[in-house]
Amino acid sequence: MKVIRSQEFTAHRAWGALDIANMKGITTRLHWTDQPYKWHINDGEEVFVVLDGEVEMFYREAGVERSVILGVGDIFYAAVGTEHVAHPKGEARILVIETEGSV
Repeated sequence: MKVIRSQEFTAHRAWGALDIANMKGITTRLHWTDQPYKWHINDGEEVFVVLDGEVEMFYREAGVERSVILGVGDIFYAAVGTEHVAHPKGEARILVIETEGSV
């Protein structure tokens, strides 16, 4: 049993993570960041949940770049092959569920 107070979590670097669980190759990690990530495509599906802060998620559909603002409680689902990049607006805490070892 474990209780995690997500709003108290910080890391020493952007996108630092706390490993919460690994369930048959699917990881659940809490990330802290104040910097953008990088454009990437995951090896599998990804569930991205904003727990604290605000994130602008950029993604490409059919070669067209789009973005959406995600607030606390919002969930971004990246299907296989979805190219995307997260840009936090200040500090953010994000729960990411994805295949172990994804980018």
